[in-house]
Amino acid sequence: MTAERVLAGLDPDQRRAVTAPAGPVCILAGAGTGKTRAITHRIAYRTLRGEISARHVLAVTFTARAAAEMRARLTGLGVSRVQARTFHAAALRQVRYFAPRLLEGRAMPELVESKARLVALAANRVGVRADRTAARDLAGEIEWAKSSLVEPGEYVVAAAKALREPPYEAAKVAEIFGAYESLKRRQGVIDFEDMLRAAVWGIEEHPDVAEQVRSQYRHFVVDEYQDVNPLQQRLLEAWLGGRDDITVVGDASQTIYSFTGATSSYLVDFPRQRREAVVVRLVRDYRSTPQVVGLANAVIKQARGTEAKLRLELIGQRPPGAEPDLKIFPDEPAEAVAVARRCRDLISAGTPASEIAVLFRTNAQSEAYEKALAELEVPYVIRGAERFFERTEIRQAMIALRSAVRSTPGETPLVQAVVEALSATGWARDRPPPGGAQREQWEALAALVALAEDYARSPDLLPLGQAGAVQVDLSLSGFCEELSRRAEQQHAPTVEGVTLASLHSAKGLEWDAVFLVGLAEGTLPTTYAKTPEQIEEERRLLYVGVTRARQWLWLSYGQSRSPGGRARRPCRFLPQLGQRGNGLEKAGERGVSRKPVNRRNLVVSCRICGGTLLAGADRKLGRCPTCPSDIDEELYERLLAWRAATAAEQKVPAYVVFTDATIVAIAERRPGAPPELLAIAGIGPRKLGQYGAAVFALVSGDTPPGDGPENFEN
Repeated sequence: MTAERVLAGLDPDQRRAVTAPAGPVCILAGAGTGKTRAITHRIAYRTLRGEISARHVLAVTFTARAAAEMRARLTGLGVSRVQARTFHAAALRQVRYFAPRLLEGRAMPELVESKARLVALAANRVGVRADRTAARDLAGEIEWAKSSLVEPGEYVVAAAKALREPPYEAAKVAEIFGAYESLKRRQGVIDFEDMLRAAVWGIEEHPDVAEQVRSQYRHFVVDEYQDVNPLQQRLLEAWLGGRDDITVVGDASQTIYSFTGATSSYLVDFPRQRREAVVVRLVRDYRSTPQVVGLANAVIKQARGTEAKLRLELIGQRPPGAEPDLKIFPDEPAEAVAVARRCRDLISAGTPASEIAVLFRTNAQSEAYEKALAELEVPYVIRGAERFFERTEIRQAMIALRSAVRSTPGETPLVQAVVEALSATGWARDRPPPGGAQREQWEALAALVALAEDYARSPDLLPLGQAGAVQVDLSLSGFCEELSRRAEQQHAPTVEGVTLASLHSAKGLEWDAVFLVGLAEGTLPTTYAKTPEQIEEERRLLYVGVTRARQWLWLSYGQSRSPGGRARRPCRFLPQLGQRGNGLEKAGERGVSRKPVNRRNLVVSCRICGGTLLAGADRKLGRCPTCPSDIDEELYERLLAWRAATAAEQKVPAYVVFTDATIVAIAERRPGAPPELLAIAGIGPRKLGQYGAAVFALVSGDTPPGDGPENFEN
């Protein structure tokens, strides 16, 4: 392999990134633009040209999978001995090596893999009984503090400034944090943040260690730089030691982990902090079709805040594909059934199940999709979480429900009985707790109550794919049997299947077909996103979801969580759905001057299947291109003849009268009154006045009155 061959096949922007001179380089790489290709080829190019030695390169990223992929690509380019590791793996390697020197001959302390056990003990020492879930939330809060370089005595102020929602009162969390640090020291163990701090301390406080580390590592590459936290940045600065041969790559629009302490500020400020930095933007998207790319651009175009300063407008490089499907369903169960059926159809048509993903905002949403897929015998796998009925809180809840059967009077309504049984375990229906793990547990139990509500509304249940109604036992005992049946169905082992995952778990992955579900206000963005910064992170989460799709994308939401439930608004971030209910209709009612409505922003649904229409031609027709046409052929021919005569008389092209798509829409929908004609996209009051009388006459089979345009009055 030669340096020139390394450049073969690169686009102009990638080539610029690869050949940039030594020194600070900032690669702003949009989704699917080949960022890993750019940074591995940059390392290979510089190595093969003799500018650098592979053994002096340290490339850091955030997952072992990404690091392994980087090493494999470099090997394929003929470059070996490059150290490609996660921050934690690189720090661990250095701390182990220098431990005898730093600790005066003692071995490195044992590394605690999970904080939860020690955190629970620390909480108990300050008078707080923390169960497993609460301990996980406390551990997460301590990780945030340590990653943000916050000490126990500084926690209360820092948490308030960062608008944290700790699982307990902030002062109490600070106490637990302090007790945890003391407990670690007494037991002679360290956690992952301690390990990073030890690596920093070893370099900053020991000149001989700093000299050896900096002699070994002279050239740095940092992947996913938008996800670096203050502690990792401090370690990076220690490695650099004032030198500037560093290449960073990231995408501010994919910043979705700020709750862990990650911040895009280092990426945003990189060109300002290093004035001589070369900045390269990668915007050619090789992953997704232009239709998917266009929707992604539309989602992120409205972004505000710090990250929006580095917003990239992607340019799709793949051949055109299908328009994204936007669909609205009466409720979430109907949405799940429709998704499962479409997954089955895609698999039947040849799409591998492993190339299909259903992505949602919270893990608690998975149950409906697990059930719908299981009933259609579509294999699936859960990524980043347990299956719904395998979750500890759900198993415990089912035990509590079965125990409550004996003590619950037979006349008690089912939902009331379920709520009372769960309340006895400490669950409160109207009080979601703070803290990520506790809130996720609460949402899972809320989903169980929603199942009871759905079940209670179905006196006659028709199982999917079966004939004949089955009388449902609406007692608590009957509901427990139904839960056991669902759990058994959803536990079938699978080797390959449709991926069910949260949007956070989907980061860095891609599939041929992606379903983004539950896109309703309160779910995405979540009700817990209250500040402008939190709302913008929810927008970026949707952007990440959209950019996971290569060929085919489905976006949907249920108008209510369960049949007959309270109606919800669609996700505000969707360009076509976001206008409904977001103030346009209400502005005049509040006494504010009403803005003219842009009809392109109104929701247009398929009159056959109910799906939301994106493409202009589809919106005119009022149906999806795949839905059957009910065109009146005779009316269509009459309309064409009338349009030709009218255009000739007016001496204008035929499309100026009505486009072909409008003629087809009229022939299909056969409007008989002004509102029905105005409902066809592309026909406004002016054309209603010009041609309305003629159109209505043609639809009714009469001869159009007069010649040329008519002055139609309602």
